[in-house]
Amino acid sequence: MQQRRTVREFSPRAVPREVIEDCLRAAGSSPSGANLQPWHFVAIADGSVQREIRVAAEEEEREFYEHRAPAAWLEALAPLGTDSRKPFLEIAPWLIAIFAQPYSTLPDGSRMKHYYATESVGIATGLLLAAIHHAGLMALTHTPSPMAFLNRILSRPAHEKPFLLLVVGHPALDAKVPDINRKSLHAISTFVGGSVRNDPPPN
Repeated sequence: MQQRRTVREFSPRAVPREVIEDCLRAAGSSPSGANLQPWHFVAIADGSVQREIRVAAEEEEREFYEHRAPAAWLEALAPLGTDSRKPFLEIAPWLIAIFAQPYSTLPDGSRMKHYYATESVGIATGLLLAAIHHAGLMALTHTPSPMAFLNRILSRPAHEKPFLLLVVGHPALDAKVPDINRKSLHAISTFVGGSVRNDPPPN
């Protein structure tokens, strides 16, 4: 997992549906509040639908970059070279739209609340990213805001909340891999109790 990176330049090289299905099975094995599994994944490999998603996403992104984004956020994004153009939404062979379900509808028409829906979907998304990496593919997390256009384009019910749009495929031959560092274990963790591992010296 330390080798996983995000790229924004994708190859149109095909990825078999069976690979995406296996990744989604891994995501569906995630723990969730009361095991209610409050997620739905829409896997898209239809060029016309991808085009429609790109047009809608870029409209939101232009509004973000030109009007809504605070200066500090734009400054943080500058080293990554991102802007409102999102060609990868059409080039990559797969998009996976992830929806959170705050409740489900029972056969009698009543509603069952899904507890910790957002947290549960976040965990499932982490497993999905790991499965995509394990399959030898790249994934880009994309979060245009707001994302209600995904409900309309993908015919999902209004109560489902778009959580994330994943772009999945192989990297382009000229893809730029970010030269980034990760925080050390010391920086991201605190241990309370537990013995310190003493590894034997190398031979």
